[in-house]
Amino acid sequence: MVATRRSTRIAEKRKVEEVEPETKAKTTPPKAKKARKTAKAQPAKPAKSSAVSASGERLEIGDEIPDMVLKDQDDKDVDLRKIAAENKIVVIFVYPKASTPGCTRQACGFRDNYDDLKAHAKVFGLSADNVTRQKNFQTKQSLPYDLLSDSNRELIGILGCKKTPQNGIIRSHFVFFEGKLKFQRIKVSPEVSVADGKKEVLELVKELA
Repeated sequence: MVATRRSTRIAEKRKVEEVEPETKAKTTPPKAKKARKTAKAQPAKPAKSSAVSASGERLEIGDEIPDMVLKDQDDKDVDLRKIAAENKIVVIFVYPKASTPGCTRQACGFRDNYDDLKAHAKVFGLSADNVTRQKNFQTKQSLPYDLLSDSNRELIGILGCKKTPQNGIIRSHFVFFEGKLKFQRIKVSPEVSVADGKKEVLELVKELA
């Protein structure tokens, strides 16, 4: 009797062990399985990129001045390649917005040092302001050089001065020598832009002497 009961218990235990895996498998909700598979199938999101210009180009030291024509404060065309061919040194300083405090200090700084610069270099201010705002800025501050209007921020983008692809401008300056970029200073204070811009021009003058 004892042997028979023991054999019966062992047989029942084996049946339970064989049935349990199937029971556990059935208790997993089919929706949960599907959710896990979907999560694994989702690709990783690509990292955000911020192009400096529509074409993705950015000027580097040694590159030629862009082949572009912009309007100045008098609504006249300014051909950058032509200007570079006529002047060994070209300075372009970039400011966020005409007639704002920092931009006024930068523009007036180049104005106050213009006598030392004009004998050696052609100087331009550049921003996304329209022609009218540039003219008002020039007149109000008695700026002796031309201001270029880049409303679409095309040149500003190529120079690498966009804060974001959509808006904003980084204060900077660039010095071109014989049509090629020699010095670039991106994200500078108004005073540093003026001081370093003048210093870089005078360094090039010494090389030419």
